[in-house]
Amino acid sequence: MSFDQIAALAVLVAIVVTLIHGKLRSDVAALSGAAALLLLGVIRPVEVQGAFASPAVIALASLFVIAYAIELSGLLGLLIRQASKLCVRLGALGLWVVIVLCGGASAFLNNTPIVVLAAPVVKDVALGMNLSPKRFLIPLSYVTIMGGACTLIGTSTNLLVNDMARNAGQPIFTLFEITPVALVIAVFGGLYLYLLGGRLLRSDDPGPARVQAHGQTGDGLLGDAALFAAADRPFDPKRAFLALGVFVAVIVAAGLGVAPIAASAFAGAVVLILLRVVSPDEAYAGLRPEVLLLIAGMVVVGLAIEVTGLASQGADLLIGAIRPLGPLGALIILYGVTLFATELLSNVAVAVLITPVAVALATSLGVDPRPFLVGVMMAASAAFATPFGYQTNVLVFQIGGYSYMDFVRVGVPLNLITWVAAMIAIPVFFPF
Repeated sequence: MSFDQIAALAVLVAIVVTLIHGKLRSDVAALSGAAALLLLGVIRPVEVQGAFASPAVIALASLFVIAYAIELSGLLGLLIRQASKLCVRLGALGLWVVIVLCGGASAFLNNTPIVVLAAPVVKDVALGMNLSPKRFLIPLSYVTIMGGACTLIGTSTNLLVNDMARNAGQPIFTLFEITPVALVIAVFGGLYLYLLGGRLLRSDDPGPARVQAHGQTGDGLLGDAALFAAADRPFDPKRAFLALGVFVAVIVAAGLGVAPIAASAFAGAVVLILLRVVSPDEAYAGLRPEVLLLIAGMVVVGLAIEVTGLASQGADLLIGAIRPLGPLGALIILYGVTLFATELLSNVAVAVLITPVAVALATSLGVDPRPFLVGVMMAASAAFATPFGYQTNVLVFQIGGYSYMDFVRVGVPLNLITWVAAMIAIPVFFPF
């Protein structure tokens, strides 16, 4: 191994250990690793600059501003209050309808504010109908996670995998290209949660939260749930109309291929400021730099893995073991490795680590990398087996007073079911 490879591997191991340990913020760990790689000469300054100005970072920053404008307008809170009235009329079925609607919204908006607003409503309505909230809060989190995987902009994972694939010379994904696969996974997963998931949870009333959560999470979010518990804001019709109109325009422009998602989202965020839907200060407040810096830092680490040849060497090792299984066998194993890793690390870290290996693996097998990239997108978001794998899991863990084993009991079967569903759907919509 060359010096650059040893240095890149050492930095990678240090970051992984730090993230698992959980005592240092994940964005700080990623930036520290990027700084070490830069000082050691493994990565050039121009490559670091490119990571911080990557389309994924620009798109996410802009989408955060647009989503924050929608949240500030009170539109999200209004929709959830209306949905709660539906629950009262339809009973338990109404709660499931609300969960599905939240999952649909998560395909376009960050699921953390959705769950922050919806979870207390779901809990109160369930208690009012003498139902255990535990039957519904974990499914709420899981469905919004699966919903987020349904579009390119639904989660930072998909944007990041798309960006890294572009860097590796692969064609970019369109906004809804992965939607058919994600919908199949969501349908299988949703049916399991509806038919069996609630039965696997204890029916006793929720008690106090058992821990103070602090680990790294799905979109790189950190800290206590109270940090994200924004008050339900009053509805401002004019502000809501303009924010929603700009958001729809951004989606239409990106969906029709008029402009890349980074360009359309950036233009949309600027328009919201010019229209005074959000002030510049509010726009900066909505940026959530801890997520953006985590992604930028991990992109630098991912570049180091790729340019030093570690990714291709890792793929060669995998190929030696799985070549007899063919492309489908390789996809099954890659999905499983990603699935396991995302329970320990943030989805951003997993996407950065495994995307270069996925491209190299497919190239070595002589097949299209696209099925493998979709597999990484789906598996990196599938953090179902622990309460700390994703921010929404942390939120419902605290609100519902779950035990750790509640997530294991419901999440592990869900991981297996969505894994099988993905292995059926991916080759159909993305042939090798």
